[in-house]
Amino acid sequence: MAEAGKIKIDLGPRSYWVHVRPGLMARTGPFLAEMFNTRRAIIITDSTVGALYTRPLQDSLRTAGLNVHAIAFPAGEEHKNLATYNVVMERLLGLNPPIDRRTMIVSLGGGVVGDLAGFVAATALRGVDFISLPTTLLAAVDASVGGKTGLDAQAGKNLVGAFHQPRLVLIDTTLLTTLPAAQLRNGLAECVKHAVVRDATLLNFIAEKAPAILAAQPGPLAELILRNVAIKAAIVSADEHEKSLRALLNFGHTLGHALETAAGYGGLSHGQAVSMGMVAACHIAAARGLMHATHAAKVRSVLESLKLPVRFADLPTLDAKARDFQALLPIMGRDKKAARGTVRWILPKGLGDAALFEDVKLEEVRKAIEYLNLS
Repeated sequence: MAEAGKIKIDLGPRSYWVHVRPGLMARTGPFLAEMFNTRRAIIITDSTVGALYTRPLQDSLRTAGLNVHAIAFPAGEEHKNLATYNVVMERLLGLNPPIDRRTMIVSLGGGVVGDLAGFVAATALRGVDFISLPTTLLAAVDASVGGKTGLDAQAGKNLVGAFHQPRLVLIDTTLLTTLPAAQLRNGLAECVKHAVVRDATLLNFIAEKAPAILAAQPGPLAELILRNVAIKAAIVSADEHEKSLRALLNFGHTLGHALETAAGYGGLSHGQAVSMGMVAACHIAAARGLMHATHAAKVRSVLESLKLPVRFADLPTLDAKARDFQALLPIMGRDKKAARGTVRWILPKGLGDAALFEDVKLEEVRKAIEYLNLS
C-alpha cells in the first residue's frame, strides 16, 4: 500500500515533479533553496487555510534562508474573480522591495487558491514561477497538476485564465487527514472522473476503499492520489494545452460548470456539480448505446456510495432555476469546450474509455436533465 511517491509531469524543459508523502510542508523551504535560484517567496492563500498553515510554512521557508511574505484573500469560490485578483495583484506589486522574476509564488490551499495564485503567477511581470501545496483532495488530484489557472466570470466558470505550469507540486498527505468528509467527497468526484475516462480498475479501487478513504486512512489516501496524478500526468504530458486528449478530463464538467454558475458560485460544491454532470453524461451515453446501461448504473452507484448527489432531489436547497433545462442551456453554450456555437460533450464509451462528441442534440440534453429531475 503506497504512502509516498513522486510522479513526473513530462513537458520537456518545463517538466516538474509531483511529490506525495507526509510532512512535505516542513520540507518546502529546503526544496526551494536546493532546487531553485530564489531567495524570496510570496505565499498566496485564503483566510481559512492561511489561519491554519501560513505560520508553519513561513517557518520552513525562513529557516531555509528565504525572505517571505504572505497574502491572503477571503475563502470561497465566490471570491475567485477579477475583483479578488486585482486586490491580490496590487498587494503583490506594492511590496517593498518590489518582486522580480526570481520571486517564487507559493500557492497554499485548495482549488480556488491554486487557480487564482497560478493566474497571478502567470500574469505578474508577464510570468513568474510558482509551486503548489494543495490542502484538499480535489486540489491534490486535479487542480494542482496541469497548469490550468484562472478565474470565474459572471458568464461562467473559469472563463478567464491561462496555462502556466508550476515548477513543483508538494502534496503533504498529513494536511488531508484532517479534512471533513464533505471535502474528501468533493475530491472523490474528480477521482471517479479519472477512473471513468481512463482506468476502470481505479473505479473498483474507489468502490472498495471508499470507507477507508473517507476515514482519511494514510495508505489508501496516498495510493488514491498517486493513481490519479499518474492519470493526469500522462494526459497533460501528451496534450498540455487541451487540443485533443486533455479534453477528456472535462467529463462531467459541461453540465457541472453550468450548474455551479446557475446556483451562484459557492452555492454548490464543484464535486457535487461534477457528480451530477457525470450522471447526465452517462445517461446520454447509455441512451446512445455507447455505454452499457449496467456500466452507467455502476458509475451512479459508486457516486451514491460516496454520498455524492446523483439526482436533483439530493440537492434540496438548489434553486428551481438551476434545475431548468432552458436556464442551463445558454450557460452550457458559453462552456470553454463549445465550438462554433455547438456544445461539445465528453461521453464514456464504457468504463475506462471516453471521447469528445460534437453532435449531442438539445433533446438528448433535455432528457438527461429530465432524468436528473425525475430519478
